[in-house]
Amino acid sequence: MVRIFKTVEGRLQQLGEPQDGCWIALTDPTATEIFDIAQKYGIEVDDLRAPLDEEERSRIEAEDNYTLILVNIPTIEERNNKDWYETIPMGIVVTDKALITVCLDDTPILGSFMDGRVRNFFTHMKTRFILQILYKNANMYLHYLRIIDKKSEQIESQLHKSQRNKELIELLELEKCLVYFTTSLRSNEMVLEKLMKIDSIKHYPEDEDLLEDVIIENKQAIEMADIYSNILRDMTEAFASIINNNLNIVMKFLATVTLVISVPNIIFSAYGMNVRSEGMPFANSPYGFPILCCIALGVCLVLVLVMAKKKFF
Repeated sequence: MVRIFKTVEGRLQQLGEPQDGCWIALTDPTATEIFDIAQKYGIEVDDLRAPLDEEERSRIEAEDNYTLILVNIPTIEERNNKDWYETIPMGIVVTDKALITVCLDDTPILGSFMDGRVRNFFTHMKTRFILQILYKNANMYLHYLRIIDKKSEQIESQLHKSQRNKELIELLELEKCLVYFTTSLRSNEMVLEKLMKIDSIKHYPEDEDLLEDVIIENKQAIEMADIYSNILRDMTEAFASIINNNLNIVMKFLATVTLVISVPNIIFSAYGMNVRSEGMPFANSPYGFPILCCIALGVCLVLVLVMAKKKFF
């Protein structure tokens, strides 16, 4: 899908055809759409296709008549009726006549620009537009990180009540999301550092504060991702250890019960053998059965007391 926008008299308008100073938003474009835009602005087709590869790395490439900026942005993926977080590439191609964005999915980062919810946004001010996109991207990471933190707290409270595999798997999924975030944020940081030095992107004094804000927000997102990742990893290990410890306690209890029950089983098994009664104690006594029951019970009580003293349960 191709959408074209341009700031006209301070207001963002959607156009039918590209014009100088416009913004062209490509969302999961077809091969024909990519070829048409590449031919019109002299861009390599492979550079426009690069953001459509989910495994593409963040980078900046400066060509003769355009500059390609690739960054990773956060997105939501639904699995098993639950929202999980991952990252996908987004490309920003800067030419003399237009700024082009390429992404696999619709993203709230660009949606806020299309809806006119970003202040001081003008399509012809390309450097500021790039920085505003990167600033929104860093803010989106921070927003999703806070959601992940709240989800981890909910899962932790559930684990305190019932330690099931389901909650542990959810913790592992959140930890995997944070690994994606951390890797992508560090790659984006390298892009920001190179963006400050590259000559093909013009730098303006009035945009220096915005650039500093982008760098600060990205670093804060990296720190938050690292902190949450460490917390989740420690939490997962702690609950896994608790579950193993509980299993050991149950096994010790069952072993104790088995040992105690085996004593009367041995005694009554001996009296149940088909042998002469003269050699069996209490076999001819009218009180033989109650006496044997008391003996078996007494031995069981002694075993229970010994095991309790040894803290077997």
